[in-house]
Amino acid sequence: MEKLIRGIHAFQTDYFRDQRELFAQLARHQAPETLFITCADSRIVPNLMTQTEPGELFILRNAGNIVPPHGAARGGEGATVEYAVAVLGVKDIIVCGHSQCGAMKGLLDPRSTEGLPAVHEWLGHAAATRRIVTENYADVTDPEARLTACIKENVLVQLENLRTLPSVAARLARGDLHLHGWVYEIESGQIFAYDPSDRAFHPITESTRTPAAAEPRLAGRQI
Repeated sequence: MEKLIRGIHAFQTDYFRDQRELFAQLARHQAPETLFITCADSRIVPNLMTQTEPGELFILRNAGNIVPPHGAARGGEGATVEYAVAVLGVKDIIVCGHSQCGAMKGLLDPRSTEGLPAVHEWLGHAAATRRIVTENYADVTDPEARLTACIKENVLVQLENLRTLPSVAARLARGDLHLHGWVYEIESGQIFAYDPSDRAFHPITESTRTPAAAEPRLAGRQI
């Protein structure tokens, strides 16, 4: 706690003082253009990764960056997405998975979460991801490669789940909302974006124009 308190003091005396006008504007309203859906993992810092300022990202976080499909759950995920899309009018939604994801490790090994009933139940919303990996990556025996495949496939499954939400479906039909699938590699700092034209993830570079994942994903090799 002492470190956090020191951080608050530094924020108030340094950063906030220099950005006082920005925070005065944010106190009146917010107008983020992007909904960023990612894992609750402490190693993932969306604003740091994207070098964005307060007010630019509307962030939804949970274990495994999961978005239950319409009607499957009555948690905060659907409400958060609906508010971002229907009220704030975000133009883009990013689902960002990451390397070494503990939730995806638990998804691949359900026995590891038997003592965590809430986690076990939550990961049930990613059952389609486990099924895809089981049926399409049976010959991938290396644990790391299998986990990587699971992480990527899960991002694509959650994009499909997003399309089932009425608020998202309506905006997609109008053509003024775009979905994107990313995977952040913690150890290298690279971020990979899904390109539906060749059904693969490619590194984002300075010249990259991230394609919208507008087409339904077809199960296939993502490693």
